[in-house]
Amino acid sequence: MTELTYYYSAHSAYAYLGSARVMQICAAHGLTLVHRPIPLSPVVEAQGSLPFRARTQAHVDYFFGREIERWAEWRDVPVVPFRPTYHDADYALASGMIIALGDRGPQVDAMAHAVLQAHWRDDADLSDEATLAALARGFGHDAEALMVRARSADVAAQYARNAEDALAAHVMGSPTYVLEGELFYGQDRLEMLERAVTQPFAPTRWVNPPVDGD
Repeated sequence: MTELTYYYSAHSAYAYLGSARVMQICAAHGLTLVHRPIPLSPVVEAQGSLPFRARTQAHVDYFFGREIERWAEWRDVPVVPFRPTYHDADYALASGMIIALGDRGPQVDAMAHAVLQAHWRDDADLSDEATLAALARGFGHDAEALMVRARSADVAAQYARNAEDALAAHVMGSPTYVLEGELFYGQDRLEMLERAVTQPFAPTRWVNPPVDGD
């Protein structure tokens, strides 16, 4: 069974918009979805992306506004009509809760989707332990024990390794899917990814000149 490595942040709009679809693709084609939650800003800024507050208002309104609305309608996914109230809160505990359940399997798939959905559909605060515990209980988990594991040194180390692996793989944002070493950045590449499962794209022959400053 082929693995699909899935780099994403637990508060990512576009990870949420593609969450159900990527799981459908995995189920249809026998792929194992391997979860790699990451701290997003350090990864994308290392690849040259601007911090959110350094971008223009037009850029933010388009990519983090209108595009979210259109993709939500296209994929029939409910979203709040604004940047979530607690979007700048620390989501490390939410990421740790996902990691604590493992990196693959139905329990991890369900929790990852629920965390993203709670933030983007319900305006949930992903730094709030009571909110996360309620999500865990909804799936029959021992919420208190899961929170302890989520805060453990082992989980923190895995979270850091996920970021290191994302940097090494040249991940540029959330979500990024890696199939047999090939990156597909963005949930808008999911249909392209699905085609690659059954009909891989020809190997790249593209050559660019060096980027100034490299």
